[in-house]
Amino acid sequence: MLQPKRVKYRKTHKGHRRGAAHSGNAVIFGDYGLQALDAAWLTARQIEAARRAITHHVKRGGNVWIRIFPDKSVTKKAAETRMGSGKGAPDHWVAVVRPGRILFEMAGVTEEVAKDAMRLASNKLPIDTKFVARAVSLAAVSESTAGVSPE
Repeated sequence: MLQPKRVKYRKTHKGHRRGAAHSGNAVIFGDYGLQALDAAWLTARQIEAARRAITHHVKRGGNVWIRIFPDKSVTKKAAETRMGSGKGAPDHWVAVVRPGRILFEMAGVTEEVAKDAMRLASNKLPIDTKFVARAVSLAAVSESTAGVSPE
């Protein structure tokens, strides 16, 4: 499972998940992506389960990029422990996800296969997601139509 090799501080503050994602909100590496519609903490286990669903469906064909990384530690105190006596020990790792963030990307497969794989991955996640395709840049469109007359 994903987790950092080392961190500066073992225990992190809770923080907040307000607002939309300003970075990581466009399909960059692949042709198709899975975009988050809600804010959430995705655990390393959930990310791994979604990744395995994708790779299993495409029969290890094509390329898959994981665009999120669980770098935030979540602490937990032992069961039946009295209040006080400090913050608990680190229990697991999460990735902070805001609406609009691209979670996974794929390339090298057809759109139908990618859509099915992303649907299976979405079922493993606790948030609403949507399937997105790479936006075609205007430069690429103008280059492809440069030698074609409008007749």
